[in-house]
Amino acid sequence: MPESPDRIVALANGFKPAMAVLSAVELDLFTALGDDAVDIEELRARIGIAARGARDFFDALVALGLLVRDADGRYANTAETASYLDRRKPGYMGGELNHLNSRVYALWHALPRALRTGQPQDGVAASAHFPTLFSDEATLDNFVRAMTAAALPVAAALAERFAWRDYRSFLDIGTSQGCVPVRIVQKHAHIAGVGFDLPHLKPLFDRYVAQHGLSNRLRFVAGDVFTDSLPTADVVVLGRVLHNWDLPAKQRLLRKAHEALPSGGAVIVHEHFIDDDRRVGTVGLLASLNMLIMTAGGFDFSVADCKAWMAEAGFHHMRVEPLAAGQAMVVGRKP
Repeated sequence: MPESPDRIVALANGFKPAMAVLSAVELDLFTALGDDAVDIEELRARIGIAARGARDFFDALVALGLLVRDADGRYANTAETASYLDRRKPGYMGGELNHLNSRVYALWHALPRALRTGQPQDGVAASAHFPTLFSDEATLDNFVRAMTAAALPVAAALAERFAWRDYRSFLDIGTSQGCVPVRIVQKHAHIAGVGFDLPHLKPLFDRYVAQHGLSNRLRFVAGDVFTDSLPTADVVVLGRVLHNWDLPAKQRLLRKAHEALPSGGAVIVHEHFIDDDRRVGTVGLLASLNMLIMTAGGFDFSVADCKAWMAEAGFHHMRVEPLAAGQAMVVGRKP
């Protein structure tokens, strides 16, 4: 018999530290601190919380490694939270955490029902999921900020680790705010790109690209990837896109990517891949359960699955390379 059930109990209580950090982000605590070190009363006043629970909350964040407290009892950000959870910093990823808190977290309570029924739990059919999500301006803004925050480290790695010098143009499908295209053209002065997404995203894409001074090298094309023709390009990027859809839709998207490429062109698929043996890829497996809850047919998959679908679509010479934030890319070439 195992020595104790401690690991099981720790897993079951995982929601508690999660809600501590999500609550801190919702209260904008890390931005309120900024580069200061302040006492409990000053910090409490800055974020507007009651006296009861404040000390436990702040000290819990210290114990979780999200704040530091000095000998005089003053609280400050860690290097990590200062970089990624202060909204005034360029690496801010609070948008992703706010999206988890406001939309995803509550739906995970319905996982047992999703498993019993095999149906999404947000009440939206797959074909209407994204248009419905994008119809509310506040929800859309929160969503795209979350996508940008999640994409930043992956975009930087992708710009660094793919042989962009061999190509002149690229198409980023499901571009959202345009984080990936921006990072690519910032790194490679010779290349131009297109972001493809639903029409609601165009103003956000144009604004984000303009803020980075790249409007002359990046443009947005609005459309539905399943019903509209794709712009042609030397490279097609499918980043965290395939997992949203069922198998026939995944296969169709890869065929459309193949059609959009010239001979010698390349497709890049990057995801939180499940390990081929499906034993240790916790991030990918839990992400796939998230697709069960959020979509009618989406699921995550392994590198072996991806290679097989790419081969069916006509791609050759597949290779795999790690990126960042637990993601990897599978690259295939069109003969």
